[in-house]
Amino acid sequence: MQLTINDATHEIPAEWQDASLLTVLRDHLGLTGTKFGCGRGICGACTVHMNGEAVRACVMPARAAGQTRVTTIEGLAEAESLHLVQQAWIDESVPQCGYCQPGQMMTAAAFIARNPTPSPAEVVDAMNGNLCRCGTYTRIRKGVLRAAELAREVALEVR
Repeated sequence: MQLTINDATHEIPAEWQDASLLTVLRDHLGLTGTKFGCGRGICGACTVHMNGEAVRACVMPARAAGQTRVTTIEGLAEAESLHLVQQAWIDESVPQCGYCQPGQMMTAAAFIARNPTPSPAEVVDAMNGNLCRCGTYTRIRKGVLRAAELAREVALEVR
């Protein structure tokens, strides 16, 4: 089986295919930006994208990702430019300890791609499934709204 992760193809041996996508990413491919949190898909620390949609890698069997394009936090930025969410996180000084932030950013990036003009209430709803032990929820919400603002600015420049 092959997995496409961050635009690179990886051969996945049969013995890895029943492992969680998180285990394959971290333990077998060395992509440690995606974090282990709860192991039950509840906290969001392990969030990655499959074909642009946010999914929990800790409960996703690796074999389920076989025909998809997986993006981890390591692949979120393109070329030499930060992703808009990464830039917004810097602009708003979002992280405290940083452990949950890769999952937070992956959830935010998928959300902004679907909804580039969110209301504050929509941001709360979208981010509700990602836990932050440090309680930086206010800064996370500001970061998501800033990313949406940056996305709108980019869209205007493209026109």
